[in-house]
Amino acid sequence: MNRDTGFPIADAENDFLRARRRQVLARLAAWLRRSPDDVNIMLPFDEVVAALGRTGERRLGLQVITLDSIVGSVDRSREFDRRFRPTSGQVRERWQRLALAQRRGESIPPIEVYRIGDMHFVMDGHHRVSVAHALGLKTIDAYVTEVTTRLSPEGVRYRGDLLVKDYRRTFLDRVPLVGEARKAISLIDPWDYAELAEAIEAWGFRLMQDEGRFLDRAEVARRWHDDEFVPVVRMLRQAGLIETQTEAQAYMWVACERYKLMRTHRWDDEVITAVRENRRR
Repeated sequence: MNRDTGFPIADAENDFLRARRRQVLARLAAWLRRSPDDVNIMLPFDEVVAALGRTGERRLGLQVITLDSIVGSVDRSREFDRRFRPTSGQVRERWQRLALAQRRGESIPPIEVYRIGDMHFVMDGHHRVSVAHALGLKTIDAYVTEVTTRLSPEGVRYRGDLLVKDYRRTFLDRVPLVGEARKAISLIDPWDYAELAEAIEAWGFRLMQDEGRFLDRAEVARRWHDDEFVPVVRMLRQAGLIETQTEAQAYMWVACERYKLMRTHRWDDEVITAVRENRRR
């Protein structure tokens, strides 16, 4: 807790002014470093759920959670920044009233949060979280509701990360891979998921033409992974064409180069040799 002068009202006022000053300085520092726009913005709960795909929820009851795990909000994302510092003076009256109660040792009711993975999103209690941060607390009591999602929230830190998750979720709707095959497809550029989905659907269409029968999306996804992706990745590794890229990135790049150079959908040593020689040029 910040220094206690013996005048709780004045201390609460100074707490708010200090929190506002820190928010302004953090925004200025981000601008000077040319950091992405979403660095100091809290994650909007609805956008996270939409990107990951909500599958259910369950109430976990009262728990003690760390303040650092609270990264977002259900509906107050404009009033506070990522560290729950107030972004304007509009919340000052209520904020100082809570800070005063906290300094006097009065009972503060628990907040309410949603949990996704190890992240928490505030439903009720934004001002309490902000005051707790300002007073240097590390934990806070919270009623927790856990939300389960189709995609893992791993890797989500900023708002910009949601775009990749959203495209990946759409990709898996079109190409319903499962298990290890699902984990094997990892791309960095969100749009690559759209392009890969198009390529797999085209591959599946050619397969159905060859076999003269209809295949559903799950069967096309499984066949593409086992008959196309895995053998090609093996060839690329043997040829030294996978370096810092993920396997899926390497597959997409080489498949594109193959078609530009040779206008073919086949895979053989001649294709790999042509791609390698073109790369050296």
